Amino acid sequence: MAGITDRPFRTLCREQGAALTVSEMVTSQKHLWHSRKTRLRLDHTGENSPRSVQIAGTDPEQMAEAARFNVDNGAQIIDINMGCPAKKVCSVMAGSALMKNELLVADILHSVVSAVDVPVTLKTRTGWDLDNRNALSIASIAEAEGIQALTIHGRSRACAFKGEAEYETIADVKSRINIPVIANGDINSPEKAAKILQLTGVDGIMIGRAAQGRPWIFREILHYLKHGENLPDLSTKEVILLLNKHLKSLYDFYGEYAGVRIARKHIGWYCKHHFNQPVETNLELIAEVESFRKNINKVESAEIQLEKTIKFFTQKGSLLAA
Repeated sequence: MAGITDRPFRTLCREQGAALTVSEMVTSQKHLWHSRKTRLRLDHTGENSPRSVQIAGTDPEQMAEAARFNVDNGAQIIDINMGCPAKKVCSVMAGSALMKNELLVADILHSVVSAVDVPVTLKTRTGWDLDNRNALSIASIAEAEGIQALTIHGRSRACAFKGEAEYETIADVKSRINIPVIANGDINSPEKAAKILQLTGVDGIMIGRAAQGRPWIFREILHYLKHGENLPDLSTKEVILLLNKHLKSLYDFYGEYAGVRIARKHIGWYCKHHFNQPVETNLELIAEVESFRKNINKVESAEIQLEKTIKFFTQKGSLLAA
């Protein structure tokens, strides 16, 4: 979720019911800590507690130093990333590539836990590939080294985001260790959230891609778990209010040039979710949404981008019930 779970998005998700949000991945390479990109990733101004910062790397001492650095800069939880399947991360044997080297995993976890006085959590996958599911072994190491909670994405590193997540491995890990386990992967509806909680017995769930363009999914899940029924779909007016707030916060946080460009993908996700009508029932609307998405990506001005986006959602929202 690098480039997505920035402070504006995290703040919005917390307001919509997320109990905890985790920062974008911060490198353990010290020479990059003062780049503009990393400085923005380390900006927690106004965020509610607890503030969790995700770090990634392969060297135990560098990871320990990164943990200390982030705690000094406001992190209240350090989350170690061993779940990212991105090639640029795994090519340097970071992220989920670390699952292939359990001795190094133990060294990294020991170094980071020993370096800071805040809770340290870990995110992994089910294993390196489908023939090497070692999530349980990694989980046992994590528990022994003092990790306070473990999130498992229900795919192997080799699977990336292809196919469907499997939860049997997560359930097995949960039944065998004593620290909290959080399930992740393909949880995209309140019903799916309830099903996975029951199936795996985990202590919580993590939402990633399903919140893109739909940050209110957290309150939908909370309501369903509490009352056993779905909330009514958000009206176009409610979506516009959230979208307006999200875009303005991006402009304020990044400045106009970067803010406009980062906003483009979020606008696309809001369109995809809000105007996700069956093609056979509303061909005209589908074509108009696609045309809008192409055109809005050419806009350079924050004022014009916001104006055109709100106008489109206002005008076309009335067609959703048609």
